[in-house]
Amino acid sequence: CWKRVQKLEAMGIITGRVALVDPGRVGLGLTVLTEVEAMDHTPDWRDRFLAAVTAFPEVIEVLRLGGQSDYMLRIVVPDMPAYDAVYRRLTDKIPLKGVRSRFVMETLHRKTHLPI
Repeated sequence: CWKRVQKLEAMGIITGRVALVDPGRVGLGLTVLTEVEAMDHTPDWRDRFLAAVTAFPEVIEVLRLGGQSDYMLRIVVPDMPAYDAVYRRLTDKIPLKGVRSRFVMETLHRKTHLPI
């Protein structure tokens, strides 16, 4: 079994292994889903945006979207003042056309595995 796992890792199918941690129990009680509209769609802006958001430890997921918003960020922080600090740092680093945030009140269901 271990050799199979190693082979799947070498093939890039298994991309990492993690321990699942309860965010609230480690002081990260607020999850924010932040939609971002790009200021422009040039390769330079996209590269600067990705470099900026991936440098934030609070941003744990970055998704490029189709539709009204261009990107969705999943951000975990201790509380609202901490999110405000992330928001201010982000908007200071890169020009954005629009930002909309939704605050997760409760996670009712989450899967950590793919349906394969």
